[in-house]
Amino acid sequence: MRRITHAAGPDVEASGSTSSLVDRVFLFWARASLPRDRTAGIRKTKNNTHRSSQVTWLNDIVTSVNDILWSYVLIIMLVGLGIWFTARTGFVQVRLLPEMVRLVGEGAGAQPRKGHISTFQAFCVSTASRVGVGNIAGIAIAVVTGGPGAVFWMWVIATLGAATGFVESTLAQVYKVPKKGGGFVGGPAYYIGNVLGSPFFAMVFSVLISITYGLIFNSVQANTIALSMQTSFGVSPLVAGIGIAALTGIVIFGGVIRIAKIVGWMVPFMAGAYLLLAFIVTVMNITMVPEVLATIVRCAFDFDAVLGAGFGMALMTGIKRGLFSNEAGMGSIPNAAATADATHPAKQGLVQALGVYVDTLFVCTASAMIVMLSPDWQTAGVTGIELAQHSLAGQLGDWTNVFMTVIVLFFAFSSIIGNYFYGEVNMDFISHSPAALPIFRGLVVLMVFFGSIASLGLVWNLADLFMALMAILNLIAIAMLGRIAYVVLEDYCAQKRAGVKNPEFDPSVLPSSKGVLAWPRHPEEEIQQER
Repeated sequence: MRRITHAAGPDVEASGSTSSLVDRVFLFWARASLPRDRTAGIRKTKNNTHRSSQVTWLNDIVTSVNDILWSYVLIIMLVGLGIWFTARTGFVQVRLLPEMVRLVGEGAGAQPRKGHISTFQAFCVSTASRVGVGNIAGIAIAVVTGGPGAVFWMWVIATLGAATGFVESTLAQVYKVPKKGGGFVGGPAYYIGNVLGSPFFAMVFSVLISITYGLIFNSVQANTIALSMQTSFGVSPLVAGIGIAALTGIVIFGGVIRIAKIVGWMVPFMAGAYLLLAFIVTVMNITMVPEVLATIVRCAFDFDAVLGAGFGMALMTGIKRGLFSNEAGMGSIPNAAATADATHPAKQGLVQALGVYVDTLFVCTASAMIVMLSPDWQTAGVTGIELAQHSLAGQLGDWTNVFMTVIVLFFAFSSIIGNYFYGEVNMDFISHSPAALPIFRGLVVLMVFFGSIASLGLVWNLADLFMALMAILNLIAIAMLGRIAYVVLEDYCAQKRAGVKNPEFDPSVLPSSKGVLAWPRHPEEEIQQER
């Protein structure tokens, strides 16, 4: 999805103007209190200076830790496990690609059981979360800073990440938990706690993802929407914030079923519209496409670049951007995968592996083509979303600026909904209190509103740290449980080879039944079991 310092950094800096309202409110309050204590302002200035230095010091520490985790630890773990899972599954992400496409197409027309989420809806929820503004702005930045070769390494990382995505989503399906009244929940917290026997780390994961995705990331997306509406349509951040918060509340207070239905049409629409525009630009410049593709490959392996810093920059930029974008291994996607009402765990593993491709090979590549087919992308003097808008306007006209703004709004709002979904799934693990979920929903709405009108620099930086920690917990867990996913995959493939059109999962094939609560599946009856 996103590492905030990469994808949302420009948003943080640009949101300074939106904080003026908060500043004016604060100044009004400070002046009103001055007659009662004429020295209060002096003391407050000193305290604020001291507090500011403490915040700066803490922010510097968090940034340093993030740089180590994201530049070394996580890259080694994510790439290493991607290679390992690719080998152990026999390149599942390549040899079963036709089956992935078939499952998504088949699921698009299927009606889920009452109270359940279909395979296709779970796919749309995960896509809503990972396909965000970073797929436009982040790719433009990657091409400028890392060169065209960065795109090639993004493709490589997506291919490896698809294997990781298969493993974690398959595990989430195997160890999902039935909910009272129908439906399922699951994800890393559940297989860490119920299978690996680590309730403490399971709770840590649940809290981290609920705060990071449900609250902080959603404030980032709301900030992006508010800034876009202010820049393009002159809508004040306050008004935008009220509108975004209201829409968010309407959707999330309807629960996961309503969310699944909404993203079920929103994701195909927004992704389809953006890909269609990229396709039009590509067709208009079809004679340049071979040259652009050749440039991408040449810059990834250029001998002159290898001798200098260019190769390393392209490699690292492509790896980081690819990992941050497709979220494979981060521990977020399994929370959506677990909710699907599938007949076999491998189905959702394959579907979510395809989601990695949709994110990177389709949407991110579309952004790269839009930028690189522009004749002046290297000399335009802009980057991020501005570069994408500049490239489109040069090809199709200024009307595309409004189109891009609308696309950004859809991408950002769908991410808010997808992010919240992960939080709700984990709130079921954190607390069974009837009040817990309404309180969490209220906090999400408040953070969406507050993120629209204010910059939350340190908080957003902390989210990077939280996301890194939850990713490490998930990667350790799936490395330990990977053998279960291999058994499930072999069972699925064996049934397909035997001519079974719709494989059904029998948990007796597993080496242990520990943590298996939702299998065998009971297709004709509503599950009323509570974990």
